[in-house]
Amino acid sequence: MHDPGKLARLRQLITENLRVQKDTDLIHYVDVGSSLSDALSRQNHAIFARRGCGKTLLLHHSANLLGSDTKAVYLNCEDFKRHSFPNVLIEILVALIKELEKNATGWFGQKRRIKDILSETQKMLLELQPKPDSQYSDVNDTDESKHEVAAKGKATTKVGENSLSAMFGILSSKGRKLHRAYQERFEKAEKLDLLLPRLKEKLREFFENSSKVKYLFIQIDDLYQLKRADQPFVMDYIHRICKDLPIYFKVATLRHASTLFIQSSGQPIGAQERHDYQPIDLDFNFSNFQNTETQNWKILIEFGKRAGMSASEINSLFKGEGFSRLVMAGGGVPRDVLSLFLQAHSNALEDADPRIGKDSVRILSKETFERRIEELKQDSKADEQDVLLRGIYVIKKFFLDRKTNIFLMREREIQQVDDFRELVYRLLDYRIIHSCADALTHKSREGTFKAFAVDIGCYAHLRKLQDRFVEIDISESRAKEKMRSAPILSVSDFTDYAGKAPEKLEESLMEEVLDE
Repeated sequence: MHDPGKLARLRQLITENLRVQKDTDLIHYVDVGSSLSDALSRQNHAIFARRGCGKTLLLHHSANLLGSDTKAVYLNCEDFKRHSFPNVLIEILVALIKELEKNATGWFGQKRRIKDILSETQKMLLELQPKPDSQYSDVNDTDESKHEVAAKGKATTKVGENSLSAMFGILSSKGRKLHRAYQERFEKAEKLDLLLPRLKEKLREFFENSSKVKYLFIQIDDLYQLKRADQPFVMDYIHRICKDLPIYFKVATLRHASTLFIQSSGQPIGAQERHDYQPIDLDFNFSNFQNTETQNWKILIEFGKRAGMSASEINSLFKGEGFSRLVMAGGGVPRDVLSLFLQAHSNALEDADPRIGKDSVRILSKETFERRIEELKQDSKADEQDVLLRGIYVIKKFFLDRKTNIFLMREREIQQVDDFRELVYRLLDYRIIHSCADALTHKSREGTFKAFAVDIGCYAHLRKLQDRFVEIDISESRAKEKMRSAPILSVSDFTDYAGKAPEKLEESLMEEVLDE
């Protein structure tokens, strides 16, 4: 029998930590590799992972472990998500200066010159701040509307990039639209570029006057919340500010929703991976399911310790494949796994056996699928939603027709067809599909393939598939060998399925779930 007080405390701790907030009693970041030590080093880093994998927790936890000569300033780009360039960059810089000003005496010492430098720097930035550029927004809206109409058109069955462009016009238009946006940002960045030497001079003097802190980490969270066209310019300026100063940036973002570096008109803009920063990959996918399951188990055990529960007590909350199935349902993402745990535990308490098992997770799968759709709608831009929902329809229709939860895509097609790759990566970010293997060979087809698992929220509740559906258990040792016989979803298949999608995509997806 479990101690009700401990269980209540466990649920409270998990609930309070599902969304990490600054200046709260944080659960320690559970590190199974070198992520924490990397984040603590005096080096520029970009932290990549899907939402809910612990990027923010890593930033906050590492900041609490820094030595006395190093401090971190945390900025969340969600505060600037609808702001235009160059205002967004100026506002980020002003927020940085204000945070330093707030902590000036405690961090850097009593010198009057410290506060004077910060005040002068802030004044320089605010004087430069222009009015928002409404004309640019109007142009973008017009362009995007045109592409949105194009995206709803019928697709041809011709194989190749052009056929996908007809169906997913909004994705193929991104390169052209971004190029125009980059050119405009070059012009707007001129005054900021002229200011940079003076700004660095002030910061250099600032550190020379500091009697305590010698190094500064700029933590920039959720960079993907900024407009895609603005991201490389923000990164470019932050990188140049840090260069030759005792300042280092730690940027957390979604890899496939971010552009940290571009080459435009022969000129490099932004920060380049491996050259200007080192990557920290926090994402645990299904390519090594055992590692992903272990990471999530250690996180749950850490919560248990805080609640006064032993590992054996936590283990007794599950039966059979309960925890493994929970990790699958959460896509390996800790926040999703913990959220599902809370629901499954509440539901299981009403059963004769109050432990979480495979069926406990199956019952939640419909709600999980619905949440995936809602999250996609909230996160994506309006012009992208039709494209993404159409992609989900294709995936769902394909695996239902083939009656299997695993499918393969040719690596060559993913690499060569931009629209195809963009859509696949976005569906990975939203946990509709999950990466299971790279460079996989097929038993009867030439070439190498990527293997993907459909999220179990798409099918686990569909009782009509019972005994007529081949589910490869990705947690078993022979899973990858079985994947070599999985059906292949080609660009041609994708286009054919997409062209037959119903007009009311979202309603169709949800009705299909309800009808089952």
